[in-house]
Amino acid sequence: MSSQTQTVFRVAGLILLVVGIGLVFWGYQMSGSVAAKLTRAITGAAPDGVMYRYVGGAAGIVAGVFLLIKK
Repeated sequence: MSSQTQTVFRVAGLILLVVGIGLVFWGYQMSGSVAAKLTRAITGAAPDGVMYRYVGGAAGIVAGVFLLIKK
């Protein structure tokens, strides 16, 4: 694999990692909102939007780390 291709993978991995961390943080912030607490009190589960951000963030982090350590 050429060094240019490797650089593209590393940049893409870094972007995915940052976006994934941002999504997880955004989901964490949303989980503390009044609407999320009310939904959790009524249904016993976190709102869908929070879960989407957690799952998307985790997937972005895993993909980003994979691309960063890929040789």
